[in-house]
Amino acid sequence: MKVKDIFDLLQGNSFELINMDIDKGATVNFVARSSENNGVTARVSPIDDVEPFPEGGITVALSGSVLSSFVQDKPFYTGFHVMVLLPKTNMRLEEKLFYCHCIKMNAYRYGYGRQANKTLKDITLPPLPAWLKEYTIDYSPITTNIQRRDLPIDTMEWGKFRLGNLFEVLGTKTTKLAELQSFGIGQYPYVTTQASNNGIAGFYDFYTETGNVLVIDSAVAGFCSYQENHFSASDHVEKLVPRFAMNRYIGLFIVTLINRERFRYTYGRKCNQEKISNTLIRLPVDETGEPDWMFMEQYMKSLPYSDV
Repeated sequence: MKVKDIFDLLQGNSFELINMDIDKGATVNFVARSSENNGVTARVSPIDDVEPFPEGGITVALSGSVLSSFVQDKPFYTGFHVMVLLPKTNMRLEEKLFYCHCIKMNAYRYGYGRQANKTLKDITLPPLPAWLKEYTIDYSPITTNIQRRDLPIDTMEWGKFRLGNLFEVLGTKTTKLAELQSFGIGQYPYVTTQASNNGIAGFYDFYTETGNVLVIDSAVAGFCSYQENHFSASDHVEKLVPRFAMNRYIGLFIVTLINRERFRYTYGRKCNQEKISNTLIRLPVDETGEPDWMFMEQYMKSLPYSDV
């Protein structure tokens, strides 16, 4: 089916935020063509004689961050080039989120020279998967029992360390997606070269690599992540096996520092095992000049939500 078969498509308000009464305490969201913060760029006061769109409507950017699609949880107005989709039949939030994702997956078809204002209605959407009919999202708020403690950090006192001296830099076994799918969905992450979702593109009932290691994408721009559990990997995924006693806290501390080196790499200068080994990072040091692993762990544990 197509978008127009499932939703009523309504033109947005085409309001300009500069002309709106911006009020943080207001109950009406202003949705623009942004791909961030659910598309919401401000909260505004209601306009006389202009009824906001209802909560639960889907907003789709027709240009800019084209096809960025979000379910709105409050009444809203929109800026220029934003379409509003209202389901023709009663639809659960989980189903709306599924369709938002499907619409976004068509963004590669568009660019600055080709907007989606005329073609959004004809985008083909897949049928709802069987598992979605009973799937519910847990919206319980995430809580933490940790109160932030500001531990002093003076990076000028940190020491420089070569990654090759801290880790054994090795390749991973490449596993094809088709092979993974034959094992079925499971608990083990499939790590790829993507720089989002911790590099994970799915979970399957198969693994080739042992966890508690760092992995780095050597195909694009050197994105680093910490993998706590056993995993499988796509091509161009390198692993850093620690030569010291590493846990999740120390691993995440180091990942942050390695990712600050990503500016050194691009499509024309890709990361590889030799470059990884020779990369220098600064780390806190103890009185002997060695990496202060205990401080790194304590610092990460001091952060709110580190107990989740």
